Amino acid sequence: MVTYKSCVSLYKYEDYRETADWLLSHTEQRPKVAIICGSGLGGLADLLDNKTVFPYKDIPCFPNSTVQGHASQLVFGELQGKQCVCMQGRFHFYEGYNIATVTYPVRVFFLLGVETLIVTNAAGGLNPNFKVGDIMLIKDHINMPGFAGQNPLCGHNDERFGVRFPCMSDAYDKDLSILAKETAEEQGCSSFIQQGVYCMVAGPNFETIAECRALQKLGADAVGMSTVPEVVVARHCGLRVFGLSLITNKVVTDYDSQEKANHEEVLDTTRMRTQDLQRLISNLLAKM
Repeated sequence: MVTYKSCVSLYKYEDYRETADWLLSHTEQRPKVAIICGSGLGGLADLLDNKTVFPYKDIPCFPNSTVQGHASQLVFGELQGKQCVCMQGRFHFYEGYNIATVTYPVRVFFLLGVETLIVTNAAGGLNPNFKVGDIMLIKDHINMPGFAGQNPLCGHNDERFGVRFPCMSDAYDKDLSILAKETAEEQGCSSFIQQGVYCMVAGPNFETIAECRALQKLGADAVGMSTVPEVVVARHCGLRVFGLSLITNKVVTDYDSQEKANHEEVLDTTRMRTQDLQRLISNLLAKM
């Protein structure tokens, strides 16, 4: 296993190419949209027609997910007439993976011909106006591991993927966000749609009260342990990105509170909102 002691990638262009070529030789699907499913949100892949499923363990050079709620397989298929690939189970820094391993699939998607990446995650609500079960459209992010030097773009830059110093002020596609708001209104779920800034922390422990208060002051509306590295690499490759956070719990900011964040609560909330989130993404794809 690649460890997280260094953020410098141990992968070469040929490794990504090998994985992409293997997948292309085993499916006739040529996806233009990739969807990364967060904790408990893997049911998105069940919406696909004409599915072809590849367990991660069977794919050359591909890592494997170890987290409850992640199925560890790539699902190719069609949704609303669009050829898609769904990642049921992402990789996390806290699993011990190098940050380059966490983002490995994104460069593979780029080599498959993917043009748009949709990322979903389960997140804790930092914004006091957010409620459990809200769906937050991500308008920007704060990359806390990146502040500490854990950036997937560290090391040699391969120009076949992107430029040395990519812009991140436009990380999340504004047109797709507008389209998502219109879609939510049409399907009658605008009452629990929010928009805000997602902050990534390394995990795996949930945040302390002091940390949550600090993140609020930094301008974060939701906090989680994923997504940002994949977005950074996707934008480096020139992919359009649309992100959704399902607010599965409210963070604890009061020292007198008896509430405690836990993973079971996260999975319970995702089950409650799965249908709404699936419909939102499905209907969004129909408009793209």
